[in-house]
Amino acid sequence: MSFNIMSYFTAHEIRDIIISLLIISGLFAYIFSRGSPDILSVFINLFPIMIVAVGLGFLLHELAHKFVAIKYGYFAEYKMWLNSLIFSVIIAVLVGFVIALPGAVYVYNVESKEDNGKISIAGPLTSIILSVIFLLLMQFVFFSPLLLILFFIGFFINSFLAFLNMLPIGGLDGKKVFKWNPILWLVTTGIAFILFVYSWNLWSQMIL
Repeated sequence: MSFNIMSYFTAHEIRDIIISLLIISGLFAYIFSRGSPDILSVFINLFPIMIVAVGLGFLLHELAHKFVAIKYGYFAEYKMWLNSLIFSVIIAVLVGFVIALPGAVYVYNVESKEDNGKISIAGPLTSIILSVIFLLLMQFVFFSPLLLILFFIGFFINSFLAFLNMLPIGGLDGKKVFKWNPILWLVTTGIAFILFVYSWNLWSQMIL
């Protein structure tokens, strides 16, 4: 029996994912190229890096939510937040800061606190795994500054994404995980926090 992953996605969902992926990657490429004498050239070089380092993290984080939800028998669909993306573009241009809220996976009719917690923690766990992979890859790059930049950005963004989403506030994943299993929430948040602080310290050293 063949497995067709695309059968789990609607046409407008694929559209929303692609648009979100391109805009978020483009925003980070723009932020990192600001101030450069040749901003267009730097942006063009950084854009594919951001698709891998940032876009991949965003995509896998959301897909983790979706497929865990499907595993437990729920219908789940990614929806782009158009107003949020427009706001993100405006803030990036005017302030030079990225507010990465492109959209979210909506899971319908979740029946239990446990299912909700497991679906919610899937995204941050994916981000943690990605951040560790990028961190490990950084240790083996001695010949390509471009690869080092790619791996560092991947480490930084994914560790930040994991920690941010584990905060137990608003509609973030952390609030649902905390309600389900406070101990697991504490351990996962602690790991995400350590990774993010380490990435921030590396960033501080790089810009000094």
